Amino acid sequence: MSTNFSLYGGAESLSEGRHGQGKRSPRRTFLPGVSVEDQPSPKPPQDPSDFLWLMTEEPHRSRRTAIMKAHPQVTKLMGHEPLTKYIVLLVVLLQIGVAISLRNTSPLSPIFLFLAYAIGGTANHNLFLAIHEITHNLAFKGVAPNKLLAIFANLPIGIPYSAAFKKYHIEHHKFMGQDGIDTDLPTRFELLCMNNVLGKVFFATFQILFYALRPTFVRAQRLTSWHFLNIFVQVVFDYILVSNFGSRPLIYLVASSFFAGSLHPCAGHFIAEHYLWDGMEQETFSYYGWLNVLAYNVGYHNEHHDFPSIPWTRLPALRALAPEFYDSIPSHPSWPMVIVNFIRDKEVGMFARAKRLGKGVPGCVSTAHAEKVEFSDSDKSE
Repeated sequence: MSTNFSLYGGAESLSEGRHGQGKRSPRRTFLPGVSVEDQPSPKPPQDPSDFLWLMTEEPHRSRRTAIMKAHPQVTKLMGHEPLTKYIVLLVVLLQIGVAISLRNTSPLSPIFLFLAYAIGGTANHNLFLAIHEITHNLAFKGVAPNKLLAIFANLPIGIPYSAAFKKYHIEHHKFMGQDGIDTDLPTRFELLCMNNVLGKVFFATFQILFYALRPTFVRAQRLTSWHFLNIFVQVVFDYILVSNFGSRPLIYLVASSFFAGSLHPCAGHFIAEHYLWDGMEQETFSYYGWLNVLAYNVGYHNEHHDFPSIPWTRLPALRALAPEFYDSIPSHPSWPMVIVNFIRDKEVGMFARAKRLGKGVPGCVSTAHAEKVEFSDSDKSE
């Protein structure tokens, strides 16, 4: 019996236009405290040929206002955390100690690679997030001590980046999702070249390089005295290390930084935080698992974006204070599985990011315009 296609509005098959032809991917994010059976079904998948372009405001500003109205005592959670500087000192000394102890070990030996991945990758990832915490001026009350501590935390990473990271990261908070300003967003070139399984494997393996190099192509910074100090201190440290112990300790530190931003369990947070999942337009996802112990609670990412002035030790208290705001937001159950699902799931990829047109210039943001942006928490000496 033939099908009367005059009844289907011009369709040429009965499956045309249906979302998720074939088997849909299982749900990847979950509501806290809700059984798997009671979780809502994933929404229709996103078009993989482009980013999700939104006209709405980023969600954190309005939620911050609502939480402050409902819980004015939240301001008591704000302020620096003295514990941070001691952890930074401990991890820096650990990394330098391990690096020097491997001065007579071949970089290609199993023990060298294992230590660089297991200890070095975890430690340098911890230092990445220490610098992230310090960027928000949460280690000391003053701006200069925070910047100096960030330069110190940068030492075992091997490559100077703490000064540049500050400005890019503050822009990420203030202009989240704005194309041409928020350098956390993949570019159109990345979408075209890596929107497949092999491309996603490449991105997940070398994502630390993307986060390091992408900002320089999207929006270069004007160098300041802090940039030059960061570079000078790092070069001097690397020179002293190589001069006294050979090149292998420095190779260990740089390899540790690579592993920290590659296929490492903790590195799942880079993808987990702002990629879109389960067909939702939710721009930020949290993770509440035990790996937060190694990562300055960066998994509490909705909480962090809502209140960047609350330090890592008090983010769980923020969530406990305002459960009516956070318990209804889906979160990731596992960072390592985020990497696995990102690679194998056809419904998520480089396209799965929310973007907005940059403010001020329709369709783009010029360098001249972007350089005029001022930040309330930048130090006034620059």
